[in-house]
Amino acid sequence: MRYPLTSMALGIMLLLLASLPLQADEEQKKRFAELEKTLNNVKLVGNFTVVGEAADKGLTKEEYTITKVEKQKKGDYWRIHARIKYSGQDVELPLDLEIKWAENTPVITLDKVTIPLLGTFDARVVIINGKYAGTWSHGKVGGHLFGTIEKNEEVKKEEKDSH
Repeated sequence: MRYPLTSMALGIMLLLLASLPLQADEEQKKRFAELEKTLNNVKLVGNFTVVGEAADKGLTKEEYTITKVEKQKKGDYWRIHARIKYSGQDVELPLDLEIKWAENTPVITLDKVTIPLLGTFDARVVIINGKYAGTWSHGKVGGHLFGTIEKNEEVKKEEKDSH
């Protein structure tokens, strides 16, 4: 009699273990959907600092317009269709960037990523609760960046018209 109970317990345990990947897949799908909702048709509007510059110089404004984000098949890469205004340049292009996860928080991760016309960058940018913050470096220069995530005006108008 002892063996049937052990077999049943083993069967239940295997069923529970088999369901774990399904739960993880569902959680990942939710995270991905939330990230797409957060970053599609938005502007990241804020400021950046440069380490070593005088504090009395003030903050430098920055703006990134993201029209679309889409998960790529390769690893943790996402294609981010962005317009970047930086250092007198105004560039619009798709960027394949890694997005890592700290629990449920996305972290845009650049390790020596070359952006055409702008240069090579390292960065970690956390996206959370309608805000972004992180650190960046470009050669020997680096600093901090932070700001808010705002819906593009066209999207705000569409959302308003649909209500």
